[in-house]
Amino acid sequence: MEVVPPDSPLSDGVVLLRPWAAADVPALVAALNRDPEISSWLELIPQPYTENEARTWIALAGSMWRERSGSAFAVVVGDEAVGGVGINWIDRDQGVGDIGYWLRRDMRGRGYTTRAVVLAAGWAFDCGCERLQLRADAENDASRRVAERAGFLREGVQRSARYNPRLHRRMNFVVYSLLPGEL
Repeated sequence: MEVVPPDSPLSDGVVLLRPWAAADVPALVAALNRDPEISSWLELIPQPYTENEARTWIALAGSMWRERSGSAFAVVVGDEAVGGVGINWIDRDQGVGDIGYWLRRDMRGRGYTTRAVVLAAGWAFDCGCERLQLRADAENDASRRVAERAGFLREGVQRSARYNPRLHRRMNFVVYSLLPGEL
């Protein structure tokens, strides 16, 4: 499976996906700093989220592309990065990836996240991916709705999968998958 950044941004005419760039630092900080939804569900994102964290993330995203361990895209609406969607290649040799996503608070509820997930999934399948999986906390209804609207099928629940210190509980993950031809 050949995982390289696309030659040109991915777009459906409404949402555009492209690799993160240094110019996205202010947008990342504005979106991720002190958003209670993002910080609750994505407890690995530091809070407060500063320019230093944003620069570190952009560098990490670039190295993931180079190492072919992950494919991190900025979700762009208009001319502004408003979220992220990414695939961690958990078994690239077997064509298996794990997709995740987030969107800035004021942009949620408009279908942009679903569009971004569909674009990223289509690109992954074009690269030779054989299975995309997605895990969402059982209590994160919005994330689970995105998975279902994007065509992912629910497989089951990973019980007590990880402790989330911000929620003060272990998380149960609903596991979804999407295979080529199901998009």
